[in-house]
Amino acid sequence: MNYVGIDPSTTTGICVLNEDGEVITTDEVKTDTKEEPQRFIELAEQVVNYIEQGDKVTIEGFSYGSKGQGVSTQYGIGWAIRIKLVELQEMNYIHGYTDVAPSALKKFVTGKGNAAKDIIMRDVFKKWGFENNSNNICDAYALARFGLEKGVE
Repeated sequence: MNYVGIDPSTTTGICVLNEDGEVITTDEVKTDTKEEPQRFIELAEQVVNYIEQGDKVTIEGFSYGSKGQGVSTQYGIGWAIRIKLVELQEMNYIHGYTDVAPSALKKFVTGKGNAAKDIIMRDVFKKWGFENNSNNICDAYALARFGLEKGVE
């Protein structure tokens, strides 16, 4: 059993940790497809390829207070991935997944629920010694770590 962290976005961060907290893989998943909803479907299909039977999955929850052009895209991607996770659950491939609110993830990493991305990246390194140039992968690492340390359903 591994712990999979998913930071859903147009460039989705993925991190898979083993039971000892060691990194198995990290990646950024994206697609060249621009048409929606096909882009959402392709991203979701790529993301679930990182999940193995029995893995525990933690995904960053929606940022409901956000405004702007990209919000509907973020929701589309997030829901497409969640649909795939529910399908895996229904096949008894995984037992479910846990949503972690963005503020809860920030608090888990930094002690504050409103930390900026660069602070999260810094504190991921300070707390666990994990370093990556991508904030998507750092968030995914923190999500996988959340699942490992706090437990996920």
